[in-house]
Amino acid sequence: MARAVATRRSGYEHEVVIDDHHRLVMDEPEDSGGRDAGPSPTRVVGAALAACTAITVEMYADRKEWDVAELVVDVEMEYDGPVPSEFTVTLRLPGRLTEEQLERLRTIAGKCPVHRALAAETKVSITDRVAPL
Repeated sequence: MARAVATRRSGYEHEVVIDDHHRLVMDEPEDSGGRDAGPSPTRVVGAALAACTAITVEMYADRKEWDVAELVVDVEMEYDGPVPSEFTVTLRLPGRLTEEQLERLRTIAGKCPVHRALAAETKVSITDRVAPL
């Protein structure tokens, strides 16, 4: 099981440790009361979607021996209040690919695990554990 633990530094700034060895700093922008010491959690979701899409496309292209070395994945987020209401993923692919290859890579991009989690009704359970005084 994977694990992420957020610990408050100050204000809304948190250090997030993933699987006991990867560390990220997240915060809110100044106009939301933070110090902008790191990306907001919803921005990190967009970053995860961009990275996951790129990796998924690259893994598929590697298996097919298609050269996508210049691949860039751009994710734009539309917000409806504090929650992203829409993600637009743009693949910037090299021009030497055929239309059939491009179509296949667009399909594969939609199969990345982060895309699938965002597009599905992913179960989220909330529990608590009160620290002793």
